[in-house]
Amino acid sequence: MQNHLHAIDPGPSESCILRYDIDANRVHSWGLFQNEGLLQILRSEPSYGIVAIEMIASYGMSVGKEVFETCYMIGRLMEVLRLSSSIRRVYRQDVKLALCGSVRAKDSNIRQSLIDRLGPPGTKKAPGPTYGVSGHAWAALAVAWYAAQKKEMELAL
Repeated sequence: MQNHLHAIDPGPSESCILRYDIDANRVHSWGLFQNEGLLQILRSEPSYGIVAIEMIASYGMSVGKEVFETCYMIGRLMEVLRLSSSIRRVYRQDVKLALCGSVRAKDSNIRQSLIDRLGPPGTKKAPGPTYGVSGHAWAALAVAWYAAQKKEMELAL
């Protein structure tokens, strides 16, 4: 069995789930789903093993409806997964620090850091470890990469 984990970038109406192959250090597959559809998919599988979910954190700024809807979705994801998976909550600032050394890093910085660490997307004929990754999948990949690093550190202790 391959050593893998799943990562979820939750959103207010749709969320991205990505399967990351830790041994090969590459994306196995990913999908962007309407939230209700993703919950149905998660309910249909007996286990997802380790699942890392990007968490919301408060930094003193006011937030709107989308943030609260995302928080609600995170809770629903955790409820569906709680009995069959080992859930890791991953905060965006921790990912930014680990990948870029700064909490001010932007999505483009995170993407480039992932490409630098994992390898370029490549082409259809010669796909690289990040081939096909786009949009929300980059955020899910960042969460997966971070969780994989934490898992390796836990195993080393």
